[in-house]
Parts: sequence; structure tokens; C-alpha cells
Amino acid sequence: MSDEPLRRISTLTLAHYDANADSFQAGTRDHDVSQNIAALLRHIEAAPPYTLLDVGCGPGRDLKTFTAMGHRAIGLDGAARFVKMARRESGCEVWQQDLFHPDLPPGFFDGIFANAVLFHVPTRILPKVLKALRASLKPGGVLFSSNPRGNNHEGWHGSRYGAYHDLAGWRALMRHAGFEELEHYYRPEGLPREQQPWLASVWRRTLSPPVPADRE
Repeated sequence: MSDEPLRRISTLTLAHYDANADSFQAGTRDHDVSQNIAALLRHIEAAPPYTLLDVGCGPGRDLKTFTAMGHRAIGLDGAARFVKMARRESGCEVWQQDLFHPDLPPGFFDGIFANAVLFHVPTRILPKVLKALRASLKPGGVLFSSNPRGNNHEGWHGSRYGAYHDLAGWRALMRHAGFEELEHYYRPEGLPREQQPWLASVWRRTLSPPVPADRE
């Protein structure tokens, strides 16, 4: 995929969130993601408090939760309005970055919380993004992801771009990037599988390096 289609995907998807930031905040403020937060934290083996990156932090709801639990939480989002809202709501450090080109400190985070965000990354560049996230984790660090699941198809959904992976496809991508699976589950809890559109999974940074770029 050339740079121009990627720029269009990023620009239009972020514009959607900027234009709908207030309604998004109102609609997600009371979402219960405690299951996902617990899944990330229980697998981190370092001594708390943890240094955590909330990728796609949106208006800052989960930054506030992590901070209230005593951890150092840093947010990252590409939508300018979300960044402003998250800083105001959480009081946390929040970085404005295009997730397609993350610029992260190496070996810095104990955990990464990627809740409902990585599905916006086109599959063609997802290995690069995942490897950048992996490199920002401390050895043995943990990444949580939750994405709407599908049949490994991608494309536009209104003004947003999305890639919808099944478990086998997501596993292949994560293992290729240098992660080992710790657990996975479907959400919302307690419903039949056909009523669980979200695939959540937890991964540890492996000691061995990811697949080199010339083997991708």
C-alpha cells in the first residue's frame, strides 16, 4: 500500500473522531472495560506501580482508571480533540501521534493497553506497528488488545477504515511481531458467541526477536 492511500485512511479516520469527539465521549463514558484492564494488569510480572501506555486513549476514560489504581499512565492518540480532552480529563501526559508511524521510547513500558484501536491499522502495515509497540515494552512486558472480530477482511465502514481479524489471523500477526499469547476471550461476557463481536487477547513480549523485515 503506497503512502497516499495510507495518508487518506489516517486523515479521514482521525477526522471522523475529531468531528464526533463529544458524542463519542458521552457514548463511551460508562462502558465497563474492567475485564480488559484486569487482563492486562494480572499478567505484568514487574513490581507495581506500572508504567503503562494507553494506545488510542480517546477522551481519557481509561487513563483516569489506571491513574486511580496508582500506576503511571501515558496516553497516545492521533485525534487532536481526543488528546486535548484526555489531558484535561485525566491530568496525564498524552502524546499526539499517528499510530501508523509511532515514535516511542524503547524498553519503556511495563504494559500497553490497546483497547478498540489496532483494528484501524491496515493489515499491510500492522506488522511494522506491532513491532514498534513491542520495542517500546520492557523485556517480558505485556500488550492487551481488543478488536471487533471478522473474517480477515478490511475496508471502509462509513468514514472510518477497519481491519477485522479472526483469532487465527490475529495470532499469526502477533506471533510474527514477536509476542507470545497469554490468553484470549470474547466480549461482552456471558453472551452466546454470535453476540460477542469483540476479540480480546493478551500477549507477552518474547525474548527472541521478531521476524526480520526481509522475511515478511
